[in-house]
Amino acid sequence: MQLKVLFSEDPVFVLSRAGVFLSSQPVLHNVILSTLHARVAQGDPGRYWMAIQGDDIVGVVIQSPLTFPATLTPMERPVATAMADAIAEAGVALPGVSGEAATAATFAGQWSERTESAATPFQGNRLYELLEAAEDPNVEGKLRQAGQQERSLMILWSRAFQHEIGESEDGTELRVDRGLAAGQLWLWDRSGEPVSMALAREPLLGVVRLSGVYTTPEKRKHGYAAACVHALSKKLRDTGSRCILYTDLGNTTSNSIYRRIGYRAVAEVLRYRFE
Repeated sequence: MQLKVLFSEDPVFVLSRAGVFLSSQPVLHNVILSTLHARVAQGDPGRYWMAIQGDDIVGVVIQSPLTFPATLTPMERPVATAMADAIAEAGVALPGVSGEAATAATFAGQWSERTESAATPFQGNRLYELLEAAEDPNVEGKLRQAGQQERSLMILWSRAFQHEIGESEDGTELRVDRGLAAGQLWLWDRSGEPVSMALAREPLLGVVRLSGVYTTPEKRKHGYAAACVHALSKKLRDTGSRCILYTDLGNTTSNSIYRRIGYRAVAEVLRYRFE
């Protein structure tokens, strides 16, 4: 059956056309779903590609912001190859790609051949879902929402977090302002002092992705991040949400922390840089 790739810059159209496909795997597709919904709400530009076989969507690639790497849904090998070919033929200069390990590797290999550029893997991530109840870490402090009084601190910590994971700090202030307005930024507070933070993104199809977990270097090794994520996850799970998060496979500390509080691995993700 013929495979074709359809391009669009309209997230509303992509959600209407690929919504059933994306909704079929709300955990694996959460990053793409949340990005598309955010672009609909906020109007930021993006590029979107859908692979179509017959009447069915069989893969989606997005790039938004336009300076960021592309993000892929899991796809069969021929679909990932066709996606790379179509995007390369359109003359789009992707800086990199991120997605389920096998899909990202296939796309990156084909992209390297088509564009005669290097595709360098530089980070492995693991997708976790909260699947088991766990004991409270029993760390001094309590969970609370961040308020406008913490705006400057949240910007500082968010930039530090982006720097640590090797991502651009562009747009940090806007992201913090949006997070504060939506009530998505949370703190672990020890006697009135914020010591750790986490972001709970908008629930989509019953799934909430936690991200931006950060503790300043001098406050680490006290369990604050574990306590913050545990309390926030419990709060969200009590409302009926499924909680997910990503970790850097190179960070053995964070991976062990999340396993201790009930998170279990469901997929591996690879990131490539194109040069």
